[in-house]
Amino acid sequence: MLLSKESPRMRTYPATPVEMIAGLWRHKELIYVSAKREVLGRYRGSLLGLLWSFFNPLFMLAVYTFVFSEVFKARWNAANDSKVEFALVLFAGLLVFNLFAECFNRAPGLVLGNPNYVKKVVFPLEILPFVVLLSALYHAAISLGVWLAAYVLLIGMPHATVFYLPLIVIPFLMFVMGLSWALASLGVFLRDVSQITSVLTSVLLFLSPIFFPVTAIPEGYRHLLYFNPLTGVIEQVRAVLYWGAAPDFQLVTIYWIVGICIAWIGFAWFQKTRKGFADVL
Repeated sequence: MLLSKESPRMRTYPATPVEMIAGLWRHKELIYVSAKREVLGRYRGSLLGLLWSFFNPLFMLAVYTFVFSEVFKARWNAANDSKVEFALVLFAGLLVFNLFAECFNRAPGLVLGNPNYVKKVVFPLEILPFVVLLSALYHAAISLGVWLAAYVLLIGMPHATVFYLPLIVIPFLMFVMGLSWALASLGVFLRDVSQITSVLTSVLLFLSPIFFPVTAIPEGYRHLLYFNPLTGVIEQVRAVLYWGAAPDFQLVTIYWIVGICIAWIGFAWFQKTRKGFADVL
């Protein structure tokens, strides 16, 4: 299926929106196997194995909660001193950020780290970012399960608005995929991209409303926070998960339009540039 002798330079790579979806569906079995290997490979040889997927988010949550609620005395609501509220609201923001960061940081090295897929076999390179996305989604799903369990134990039954979550997350995933395709291509031609994404990830961690509410920013500068693509998503996810509020449907509609456009632009860029991968690698 994969060991075709056809030269990558001789092939044509459609870049239409239909091909973007059809290609992923066509290679769904390969994507599943690769994503499974990706998840299991991360913990291969460790004593606890997949249990680390539960312990890692819990450990980081405990550290962040202690540092920001005890050391820096941060509070989400001035009228409420609850550390439970702070921990759950913080964790909801980290769910979005960690999913983004895993894909964003790994994207520049996806093609660069697999030269054999480019030179020796005809491999559907366009699935590589999706494999990483599925791996990140697995860990995000585990973290979400931990969040929901903590909410049930500490507060009670979650709000029914939790069912709005896919409406917010799906366009965000399309945005991440488009960005990953673009970065995977750029990473082949410009090796500094991985260094840039690493720095940007650290910047976004502290310029996103993860450890503080948007209202904590002075009103004159608050609009600048929305240039960060994570801000709106984090706020909407928190709204439906913790606060029990319906999402801003006008904003969600914009997310869908932008997500679809970014996904297609990133895919088209990847398909148009992939003929040059073999020459660089």
